[in-house]
Formats: sequence, C-alpha cells, structure tokens
Amino acid sequence: MTSSPQVLLFDVMDTLVWDPVWIMADFFDASLEELWAVKHPTAWVDFECGKIDQQTFLNTFFLDGREYDQDGFLQLFAQGYRWLDGVEEILIELKQREVPMYALSNYPVWWKVIEEKLGLSKYLEWSFVSCMTGVRKPDPRAYLGPSESLGIPPESILFIDDRTRNCKAARETGMDAIRFQWASQLRSDLKIRGLLS
Repeated sequence: MTSSPQVLLFDVMDTLVWDPVWIMADFFDASLEELWAVKHPTAWVDFECGKIDQQTFLNTFFLDGREYDQDGFLQLFAQGYRWLDGVEEILIELKQREVPMYALSNYPVWWKVIEEKLGLSKYLEWSFVSCMTGVRKPDPRAYLGPSESLGIPPESILFIDDRTRNCKAARETGMDAIRFQWASQLRSDLKIRGLLS
C-alpha cells in the first residue's frame, strides 16, 4: 500500500460534476464538430483564465460574432450542473475522515453557479480555479502553484482528474494522480491509498 497523501486536489468538471458542454451543440442544433468549427478559437480559454469577463465571452463565442440566445445559453449550463453518480458520497466520507480537499479546475467564473446549486464548498475549497489563478492544466504551474500555496510538497498531494494528460502532467511534478472514470473505481483507488476504509 502506498502512503496516504496529505491533501487531495480535485478536478471538477466530469470528475465531480457533469459538464453541460456535452449538450451545448444541441442548443445550437448542430453537432459538436460543426460547433467547434465556428466558435471563437480562444474565447473559452481566455474566459477560463479570467482574461475576459462573461459578457465579452458571450459576445465573442462565435468567430463571426453572430447573435444567439445568450440568456438561454447561460441557463443551459446552470440547469445542467449535477453531481456525477456516487461522487458526493465519496466526498462525504473523505470529509468525515478530515481529508483536506481543494478544487484544481480549468473553469471560468461559472464555478460560482455550481457552488450555488450544489454546494461543493461543504467538502472542498474552491482555491485553485483557473479563472482566479490565471493558469490552466496541464501547465506545470497549475500544479506547482497549489503545492507552494499550501506549503506541501507535490509528493504529498493526490490529484484526481478525468483527463489522462492532466494526470500525466501532475505526475511529472511529483504528485500522485488518479484518472477518474466512475465512482466505484475512484473509491477503490482511494482505498488502496488508505484514504477510505
């Protein structure tokens, strides 16, 4: 058994919370491929890094600046956020065991909408969201920043994310990492590390 980490860093979207981006194309009556071809190439990344505000993002979402139902677009996301099956129960158990947990997420200010709807702060702190740090995974700074801020070496941190490349980048900084697939798999991996009984 590997030694138990001191701190957990959780990705949020598609690790804890279902990402409404998967139904975004339906809102525009298009396929994801069609939507990706006409959306602005950097607006979302700029929004996630806090370089532009929400209104600027909405206005520049399409490369050609076309008009669309912006309020409906926002509602699509607000209504779509929900816990992934089984993960809140895991967070409850980790919280009961007093495991320190923080979000390490590529996301814009919409994290506040998730918080208002689901209350993730009952379990973890929204400390390292890209719109506040200005850095996105898999940039090494996205991992080393939390390590430095918390005063804990990377080797004492466990990172959990649904994307292989983000987990690989975390390991390259010295962190342990779990690629999330589903709750039962995550539970097993946390048991191996002595975090759940």
